[in-house]
Amino acid sequence: MSGAPPEDDATVRARLLRRNQKLTSLLEVTTALTRERHLDVLLDLILAESTKTVDADRGSLFIIDRDRTHLLSKIALGEREMIRMPMGRGIAGHVAETGRPLNIPDAYADPRFNPTIDKTTGYHTHSILCVPMLGSRGVPVGVVQALNHQDGPFTAEDEELLMAFGANAAAAIENANLYEEIERLFEGFVQASVTAIESRDPTTAGHSGRVADLSVSLLQSLERSTGAYRDLRFSPVEERELRYAALLHDFGKVGVREHVLLKANKLFPAQLQRVEARFEEARRAAEVEALREELALLRERGDAAKIERTQAELRTRLSQLDELLDFIRRCNQPTVLEQGGFERLSEIKGLRYLNSRGQPQPLLEDDECANLSIGRGSLNVDERREIESHVTHTYRFLKTIPWTKDLARVPEIAHGHHEKLGGRGYPLGVPAKELPVQTRIMTIADIYDALTAADRPYKKAMPAERALDILGAEVKAGALDPELYSIFVDAKVYLRAFGLPVP
Repeated sequence: MSGAPPEDDATVRARLLRRNQKLTSLLEVTTALTRERHLDVLLDLILAESTKTVDADRGSLFIIDRDRTHLLSKIALGEREMIRMPMGRGIAGHVAETGRPLNIPDAYADPRFNPTIDKTTGYHTHSILCVPMLGSRGVPVGVVQALNHQDGPFTAEDEELLMAFGANAAAAIENANLYEEIERLFEGFVQASVTAIESRDPTTAGHSGRVADLSVSLLQSLERSTGAYRDLRFSPVEERELRYAALLHDFGKVGVREHVLLKANKLFPAQLQRVEARFEEARRAAEVEALREELALLRERGDAAKIERTQAELRTRLSQLDELLDFIRRCNQPTVLEQGGFERLSEIKGLRYLNSRGQPQPLLEDDECANLSIGRGSLNVDERREIESHVTHTYRFLKTIPWTKDLARVPEIAHGHHEKLGGRGYPLGVPAKELPVQTRIMTIADIYDALTAADRPYKKAMPAERALDILGAEVKAGALDPELYSIFVDAKVYLRAFGLPVP
């Protein structure tokens, strides 16, 4: 009776020991596969370990596309190249379509084998073991091929091991794909949130994205610095954490009333219209009063000189009203109030005119005078407090999101972007030691972009040099981190605000 000679005890023990070693290695690799989330890295790991598991010389790996019409591979025969193969074609295509393994001892004797790659690379394929990577529903997600067993054809044991490995690899690929889908979903949510923020105030469009770019660039520049932060390193996940915090740092503005958020001048348009209407009524009252005086003079047969004097007084009065209204319009701009402006506004508030019913009316109401007396900017105390509340709204919104452990500090980082090192910021006024480096970075990025952003209704765009000078003044005042400011300037991180590459 023919057949292989029986194995002696030593050979059996060696074979079993080798099998146990492979199974142990397979378990270790499976653990490593479950930890890897990035698909490209995972595919490298699968290919390397599958080749090692069955003592193959080389290997190739294919993933089935979403439409399940083609196989895709960036890893084939140890080379980085994109291969696109129709389902059902070739050995890999056949295994992907049928979901059953193929163990081919002589590749060139199999009509499904395509020798083109061998001819192109100079490699000679002898034996092939191709198995499906079966996913959680028993459907192949791809195939893995082992080429040229080191001791001749692949064995049934090799096939069993590679099938087991393929099942674990398929689970890891499904998890990696799911992780990428979740990341894309969350990235889309973040971008949609930014769009919602900026749609409320189109003049700030792009601000959140630029702050994110500036913040990440400054973070990446720390490792090239020579100062206090030279040994500080941040992982890609921590960079993403800062990027999300920067993108969403102004989300709380959705909780600010729109007319306050968009307030360009000290008076709202409707308020200014009421002031202008009052001045127009005062003009008409002055004209009516002058006409009455002229009529009385004509009835008394007054001389022309008195009539002329009445008309001159009217012209003076109208000119005064026009000049006062022009002054109010200048005061309404969000600039520093001109010299003596407070006193003159108080004088105007004391002026009265008679309305059509003969009742005295003020040219300026108390609240209008108070708003026009704002020393800088366009917001009064209550409005500024409402705008500042956006930071608290942002924090509350971000805290409702079930962040992963890696991104858990996003709310905290975003919460502090208006805090200052000296405790003079808002909303908490916390001391420097409580502000993370990421928050300090974002504060510099936020201020710089706000200063240099394109013209807005309430301000002109500021040149980079002037904006850096203002940041420098804040550093001297103890409000901003001096080391981070130096890196921001020396590494030319600020160029990112204009879409320019950082050297």
